[in-house]
Amino acid sequence: MARRCELTGKAVQVGHLVSHSNRKTKCRFLPNLCNVTLQSDALGKRVRLRVTAHALRSVEHRGGLDAFLIKAGEGDLSQTARLLKREIHKKLAETQPAAA
Repeated sequence: MARRCELTGKAVQVGHLVSHSNRKTKCRFLPNLCNVTLQSDALGKRVRLRVTAHALRSVEHRGGLDAFLIKAGEGDLSQTARLLKREIHKKLAETQPAAA
């Protein structure tokens, strides 16, 4: 399983730990991934995702999983998140009547 957030695309970064004597040691900086279950209001079901703590705060700030996915770009999302986004778009298109 890749160490990548399914909603924001945040992944492992590589850099240096620099000591007081300015020695550089290669290091991997891992994202803070959490296994969470989020509720989709439009679909009426729960979805298990592996997201960073930062993404979880963003989902809460935007008003839930549906609002986050509608606003999110396709490039950062994982395959499962893209499928969810498409399902939500279909469901919202069905429930809203067509404007004259």
